[in-house]
Amino acid sequence: MIPKNTICLWFDGTALEAATFYAKTFPDSEVKAVHHAPGDYPAGKQGDVLTVEFTVLGVPCLGLNGGPGIKHSEAFSFQVATDDQAETDRLWNAIVGNGGQESACGWCKDKWGLSWQITPRTLTEAFTSPDRAAAKRAFDAMMTMRRIDVAAIEAARRG
Repeated sequence: MIPKNTICLWFDGTALEAATFYAKTFPDSEVKAVHHAPGDYPAGKQGDVLTVEFTVLGVPCLGLNGGPGIKHSEAFSFQVATDDQAETDRLWNAIVGNGGQESACGWCKDKWGLSWQITPRTLTEAFTSPDRAAAKRAFDAMMTMRRIDVAAIEAARRG
């Protein structure tokens, strides 16, 4: 069954590589189908991988090998809620260690240019807390981090 809404991500010939990486890295993720071009197109030839259907954490996605014309931007990101430091570290290290790059406040970018927010649930709970002073302390601590340090967020929240 084709989902009503699918995230379409543009790649320059690497949709299958990216989808395979995501399927190996994130739970509830898989490559569902690979479709080859029925004819030549501006970015490829007949028989090349044109699209890849996959899921990331259960979210339906379509990788389109559309060529070099379109680049990813931070305006779109996957936000991944993690349960603890071990999960945060595993996902962060998988993305950054596979040709990606670190950014600030739990953001990183994979080697295909897609942005990811690896966000421990404790961080979201901290800065949305009704105790606004605790929320500010946690938020201020986050602003100094690249990968989120769960223990430091919890300590800041406690004051």
